[in-house]
Amino acid sequence: MDLKEKLVELIGAEAVSNESDVLAEHSGDKWFAAHEPEVVVFAGSTSDVGKLLKFASREKIPVTARGGGFGYVGGCVPVRGGIALSLARMNQIKEINFADAIAIVEPGVFTADLKAAVRAQKLFYPPDPASMKDCTIGGNVATNAGGPRCLKYGVTRNYAIGLEVVLANGEVLRTGGRVHKNKTGFDLISLFVGSEGLLGVVTEITLRLLPLPPGRATLSAAFATAAQAAEAVRAIFAAGFLPASLEIADHFTLEAARRDLGKMIVPDGNAHLLIDLDGQEESVRSEASAIRELLEKRKANALKVATGEADCEKLWALRRQFSNSLRATGLTKLNQDIVVPRSRLVDLMEFAETLQTKHGFPIACFGHAGDGNIHVNIMADRYNRDITVREKVEHALDDLFAQVLAWGGVITGEHGIGLAKKRWWPDATSGVARELHCQLKQTLDPRGILNPGKFIEPSG
Repeated sequence: MDLKEKLVELIGAEAVSNESDVLAEHSGDKWFAAHEPEVVVFAGSTSDVGKLLKFASREKIPVTARGGGFGYVGGCVPVRGGIALSLARMNQIKEINFADAIAIVEPGVFTADLKAAVRAQKLFYPPDPASMKDCTIGGNVATNAGGPRCLKYGVTRNYAIGLEVVLANGEVLRTGGRVHKNKTGFDLISLFVGSEGLLGVVTEITLRLLPLPPGRATLSAAFATAAQAAEAVRAIFAAGFLPASLEIADHFTLEAARRDLGKMIVPDGNAHLLIDLDGQEESVRSEASAIRELLEKRKANALKVATGEADCEKLWALRRQFSNSLRATGLTKLNQDIVVPRSRLVDLMEFAETLQTKHGFPIACFGHAGDGNIHVNIMADRYNRDITVREKVEHALDDLFAQVLAWGGVITGEHGIGLAKKRWWPDATSGVARELHCQLKQTLDPRGILNPGKFIEPSG
């Protein structure tokens, strides 16, 4: 009996496929690497996941769980083959409770759908990854996803207050719950949030929700230089303001947007800031007015202020199109989600220019200026077809990551390590930290079946 037949017997024919198009669809994510699994399993319940992992652990068969497949680091590539475990069918919002301010969801729920559902009940789920229409809550948990609103509100880890996790041996762990404070033992939730599918498979998530802020304003401002834009960021914080989001974009990003979207939509200048405020309507209006004055004093051009959800989203449409505009150049966009101390923002953007000169690749920088999480995008021609181009990119990344680490930064703030950053994992961590990771992996997955081949190699 082959693997598919065994899994059909275990879970049912409708949940198992080895059709060539299905295998190809589940072989990778938004990174360039791909490897087909032997079979794809579409779990419909926690029970399905439990039976599958118990079987796979006993037989020592690799299992790579996946959500929407919109990661940027090859995190769900089944590099050892075996079973690709899709959680896409576990897509129910089980409960939204206004009184308790929580939502209970399955991992296959799309992030944008959850945000819309809680908003309809005057509640607010802040994490807002750029791919929220395509990524799932389960994937967000696996990578500890963030987005522009991280500045004020934090990341996925700050909202996950309860998890149901199927461990490698098929046992089900329930930790946390629907209360907003909990100090019962170790913080096991934080252990699994951001673990990239290496320690267990999350099958249910309880999320903390906030009251929906009634007021919103967005300010859009252009500057002659990135240094001026970064100085404006410092001035905003120095004046005591904490925007919900504070985004920056450099000259290459803006030029790509001008070619793709048209010059009428993209303001003049070599740097762009987008500042989002939320809260009570009166306080939002007051803060927007004060920040506008602050920006005018710092020679901002094309300054616009929008209030209300619809008008604010019109200004945000430009920011949400940056990635597509960069892809429209015809170059492969290699998105690095590094984080530097906020004081190094200008240094980073200047360093990106030196990298461009040294290695010959255009580099586009944009992202979350408020928390130092800037997306440094190396734009490479023939990346997928020419191994020498990929080698040159790796040398450029060697320089980028070395400098980021030297500044006290980190090599990933949102996307994770996966395959794409596996090469730099030893540089980014201490020997003690790596050994502790290995010990945790060995304890929770002694047969090394969960997402093997990534930054912690399977053992046992």
